Amino acid sequence: MEKIEKLKKIFKREKIDGYIIPKNDEFFGEYVPEHNDRLNFISSFTGSYGFALVLKDKNYLFVDGRYTLQANNQSRRIFKIITIPDKMPGDILKGKKLLIGFDPSLFTEKSLFNFFGKNKFKLKPISQNLIDVIWKRRMIKNNNKFYLLPNEAISENYQLKIGKISRYLKKKKSDFLFVTASENSAWLLNIRGRDTKYAPIPYSYILIDKDRNIKFFCDLKKIPSSLKKSFKKIKFLDIKVCSKILLGIKKKEFIIDSNSCSIFFKNIINKNNKILNLQDPIYFLKAVKGKQEIENIKKAHIYDGVALTKYLFWLKKNFYKKNITEITASQKLLKFRKKNKKFKFLSFPTISGTGPNGAIIHYKATKKSDRKLRKGDIYLVDSGGQYEFGTTDVTRTISLKNSNNRIKDIFTRVLKGHIAVSNFKLRKKTFGAEIDSKARKYLKQVGLNYAHGTGHGVGYFLNVHEGPHAISKRNRINFQKGMIVSNEPGYYEKNKFGIRIENLIYVKENKRRMAFENLTMAPIEKDLIIQEKLNKNEKNWLNNYHKIVFKNLIKSMNKNEALELEKACSAI
Repeated sequence: MEKIEKLKKIFKREKIDGYIIPKNDEFFGEYVPEHNDRLNFISSFTGSYGFALVLKDKNYLFVDGRYTLQANNQSRRIFKIITIPDKMPGDILKGKKLLIGFDPSLFTEKSLFNFFGKNKFKLKPISQNLIDVIWKRRMIKNNNKFYLLPNEAISENYQLKIGKISRYLKKKKSDFLFVTASENSAWLLNIRGRDTKYAPIPYSYILIDKDRNIKFFCDLKKIPSSLKKSFKKIKFLDIKVCSKILLGIKKKEFIIDSNSCSIFFKNIINKNNKILNLQDPIYFLKAVKGKQEIENIKKAHIYDGVALTKYLFWLKKNFYKKNITEITASQKLLKFRKKNKKFKFLSFPTISGTGPNGAIIHYKATKKSDRKLRKGDIYLVDSGGQYEFGTTDVTRTISLKNSNNRIKDIFTRVLKGHIAVSNFKLRKKTFGAEIDSKARKYLKQVGLNYAHGTGHGVGYFLNVHEGPHAISKRNRINFQKGMIVSNEPGYYEKNKFGIRIENLIYVKENKRRMAFENLTMAPIEKDLIIQEKLNKNEKNWLNNYHKIVFKNLIKSMNKNEALELEKACSAI
């Protein structure tokens, strides 16, 4: 409460009625370094997405359906929790004549529009972040160097990629593309770093012109001389001079992305130049993985499948013998992953929830919430890793001697939805919203649903969540050969249990026909399936999937694990 009061005292000085605080920092990545997590500082909310609106008399925390329960647990004492997009700040403030302050380096025009809509609220950009005024941040030094991916890790060299951007600029008759999404810079130059905890992201901006000249803005201390020598026509510049360089360019046309280019940078460019607001073309190029990338990703999923499967066998054998909790269980899973030398680090914080905690969609176990795994529970574990070279994300729901027929019925319906997605017949123009309804069909038959999308795009040794494609109600991006997406229908009953089955799948083309193919290699829990509720095609899908899992994992299992794998993958 003290933090909030300190913030509100500044309102008078700045002549504002409120202040909006996003989760993101100036690089707009999903996972923010602790010293930049201003939303967590002011609200105690730890989820990966949300924003706070602090007014003189009220405090609001806006989160999507994934985080509603979590936000209530963490922040409801001081903040009123609002679920988006059901309600946005514009709805809360409708009819009120207020002046709301914001940091222009942390917002895009699109994000502000999404928050406030067409309502004519007065918004005041404030160059000094007001959270930083009251927060004595402990800056964490990060000296991890950027590095170039080896040839065996890439499908295209950086010259070919730059050529595509050059041709794009010429087609659009524009002079520059300003790349503000660091993961897009990483893709373009085939470089990686470690500026975030869960992705090999090199914090940077890129300015590329139609003649293939590139200015790369970053922390120069992170650029080894060997990396500089690997590139031609690229100038490496300190990120602090980015604004100055942009101000020096006049009477040119810039392409910027309203999803990732801050208002701060847009205003600088707009002073002397013409702006064309388009989605950064790299998002589409990056979403389509090449042949070599797919091959490497397949290997990463086998590595991960071995670790996860060994862990699940260990868990089912030992949960009732030992004092295993959600936290100790996730630590054990990490140990299994670390046994593989190709494993680098986790791709996101592991979700390890048993019983009622499984109902919190993006649950993070704490010392306070940590629950022992108990007989009769179902246990949900959603986890993934960054490997050399590939990114994984998988969810399994496990029976801890659970015999509840209703839970089994719901699990079976979730599985039927999962299979429906995997078997979806792709056309040349198939988009995510079409597929999403198929995943929900069997739950909706009994009046059930889930408050998240069915699938998100996944990067190549990059972000575990990436666009532009997704399997969700609103997504209209057509699927293309080489795209990777998660397949994760679920169901969550507050204070009781949670169910989710997640595989990563990719679009494979064979004889001009496109279809989804599974990447994830881990058995699906058969003890929770009501077999008679699966039709012949669904049983065939499950049996064929388990055959592939068995074939890919058996060589890495010891004698006892091999027996368990044979049982887990046997036909139904």
